[in-house]
Amino acid sequence: MKQLWPLFIFLFISCQKASPPDTIRIALSGNPPTLDWNLATDNISYQVITQLMEGLTQYDENGKTIPAIASSWEVLDEGQRFIFHINDNYKWSDGVSVNAQQFVDSWVRLLKPETASEYAYYLYDIINAKAFNEGQLITPDQLGIKALDERTLEVKLNKPLSFFPTLLSFMVTYPIRQDLIDQYGDQWTDPKNMQTCGPYILSEFWPEYRLTLKSNSSYGGAPAPQIKKISFYVVPDPTTALTLAESNLLDVALIPPLAQKTFKDNPNLTQIKKLRGYYYGFNLKQKPFDQLAFRQALALSLDKTELPLILKGGELPVDSWIPPPLLGFNNESGLHFDRIKAQELLKQTKWDTQQTLTLYFNGDATNKKVAEWAQEQWKKHLGLTIELKSMEWKAYLSLMHNEPPGFFRMGWGADYPDPDNFMNLFTSQSGNNYTNYHDSSYDALVSIAASELDPDKRKNLYDAAQKKLLIDHCVIIPLFVANQYLWVREAFRPYPATNMDFAYLKRLKLK
Repeated sequence: MKQLWPLFIFLFISCQKASPPDTIRIALSGNPPTLDWNLATDNISYQVITQLMEGLTQYDENGKTIPAIASSWEVLDEGQRFIFHINDNYKWSDGVSVNAQQFVDSWVRLLKPETASEYAYYLYDIINAKAFNEGQLITPDQLGIKALDERTLEVKLNKPLSFFPTLLSFMVTYPIRQDLIDQYGDQWTDPKNMQTCGPYILSEFWPEYRLTLKSNSSYGGAPAPQIKKISFYVVPDPTTALTLAESNLLDVALIPPLAQKTFKDNPNLTQIKKLRGYYYGFNLKQKPFDQLAFRQALALSLDKTELPLILKGGELPVDSWIPPPLLGFNNESGLHFDRIKAQELLKQTKWDTQQTLTLYFNGDATNKKVAEWAQEQWKKHLGLTIELKSMEWKAYLSLMHNEPPGFFRMGWGADYPDPDNFMNLFTSQSGNNYTNYHDSSYDALVSIAASELDPDKRKNLYDAAQKKLLIDHCVIIPLFVANQYLWVREAFRPYPATNMDFAYLKRLKLK
């Protein structure tokens, strides 16, 4: 059946009626695991949810934080207290006004232990948020969030956080309708039940095939969307998606790295510099990855300068986990290729090189190409035999959430454009930390850096934290930072993509 999938998609989409000019057809690489924004963790869900919903803030075309549902805000008590004023124009798709209590409901739900949100840590800087999430407080009354009235939200923090409004553009902080969740339970995100306050509403969802979004007539933000309909088609194979786009059956599709050289002079190519890191990680509780010397040997034996030659997509090899151009990018904070030192460290571990290790990754052409390159590097430089295990994205995500393997591929795209978003990922409290790395000194460095207002001092703190993460403890192996290349039909250019792996489709202008 897998061999028939590309043909099935091609034939099914080609049977659809011709697309009207105010409709855009976009390829998704997989089925969104969830449209519940308090629970979503993946980029596929993010791409859809950011069309359906908005938060207190959003980004402008230059990545600057600007008002959305919050018409304005005040910074008080030297950055430890914020007052957000709710825009009167915002309504849900059923006409109900957006109010401050709906944000309180959302953040309390995100933090409740029974919600089991992997992004609960995202709000830990709010007073008592961590204690509440860990079950030390039974009621949310002591949390530093309060609706002063329908239009005013007060937030109190444990420490100054200059970038706090920037956090509130991310999906997990969007308001909820607790009445709908109480009424429909897990089915509240079904098209017939879901109400949204963003520029679009969900009109249909055929799992593994298509999601259809239509413009929300009650939307109170700006600009009002000129695109009236969005059709997201689930096309797991990027080569198939690109073929569909070239055949006038899709309007936007990813150009796989291996195909980018062919399209470099194509007028339909759109290049986006991404704040996304690509890494191999270790589960520190599994043998032999519980040995620091073993992890360091694997990291030191990869000659990353070969990656751009293999992938040919303008990738930037990095030894730093914080990507450029963010404050804290520093390649000297990571391990560099050193075959001799890698071999010496491997000998210290007394590992039997006849034994096979398994590297897990979610299957696509790029991940497979990188894994095959790494497999060859470890064989050539260390004599190790690495078996490659490819999985479908949803199954892979489930594996990572429930029982992370010893050796795995992951990536991280910025939820907000600040180094804290990358360094916070591997703190003890992070729900997206699959490594079982828990180090109080690392946690403290990241926490102090988040509050530091002096850029030079903040950079020094991140240098120290990266050295712990990448050298002293070698928790992950950063590999490269990629550009994103999209095939975009001329009618939809310029395409309003951000460097954080999503696009504000409400900003598309019809020609």
